[in-house]
Amino acid sequence: MEINTYQTRAELLLRSYILSDSFIVYSSVIGGVFACKLVYDLSQIFSSIYFKRYAGLSKSQQVEWNNRSISTVHAIFITAMSLCLAFWSDLFSDDQLSGLVIMRSSTLSTSVLGVSVGYFLTDLAMILWFYPSLGGMEYLVHHFLSLVALSYAMLTGEAQFYVYMVLLSEATTPGINLRWYLDVAGLKKSKAYLINGFMMVFVWLVARILVFIYVFYHFYVHYDQVMKVSSFGIFLVCVVPLVLAVMNLVWFWKIVKGLKKTLAKRN
Repeated sequence: MEINTYQTRAELLLRSYILSDSFIVYSSVIGGVFACKLVYDLSQIFSSIYFKRYAGLSKSQQVEWNNRSISTVHAIFITAMSLCLAFWSDLFSDDQLSGLVIMRSSTLSTSVLGVSVGYFLTDLAMILWFYPSLGGMEYLVHHFLSLVALSYAMLTGEAQFYVYMVLLSEATTPGINLRWYLDVAGLKKSKAYLINGFMMVFVWLVARILVFIYVFYHFYVHYDQVMKVSSFGIFLVCVVPLVLAVMNLVWFWKIVKGLKKTLAKRN
């Protein structure tokens, strides 16, 4: 009788844990989707009031304008949280003795990933719906890989450190969006446009190239830990950063070429 009582309590505790964990995951994803909708609507309202050129844009340009508002807000949010969790907190510190770094997670880290999953789902849906005006095949590949890696880390709690390191690449998004806004506003020959070009090259170099080099170095140092996650997890940790790194190098070359063209026109 006593054994059955303990067994029942254990089952209740297990169910409670699973349900509470699922609640955190699904509520954060849904919250991320609704946050995107809110930012989109606010962008429409404020842009129509404070930006005269907004009303003169085509329907597709207005959609892209508001879509870029969403990605800018998400980029600021996820960059700040990635820095906080990956570097400023002790969650993934090697000095901590609370288990393997690659297996560590927390309620906060899982919730933040859920919000980001909500954003990538929303953005991917918009890219598909308005294809190809919001981005071509490379954006679909980027978002699909990001969604798979984010969802895996969110649902299993594994490899969250590497996911947050890769998410630091979102730091480049505000600069990219600002460049598009300046172009649409007719300020392509302005000093702000030129400064933006230099800043994009610098931030891209740091966030999408140097950070990835550190990710591969960390992977090498903690190789024994990486091998303890599931086979699919190992595949994601090895393949996703590598594919994104190659894409980042290609895009970086295009950004540098674009900046060279801008400088040449000024001379």
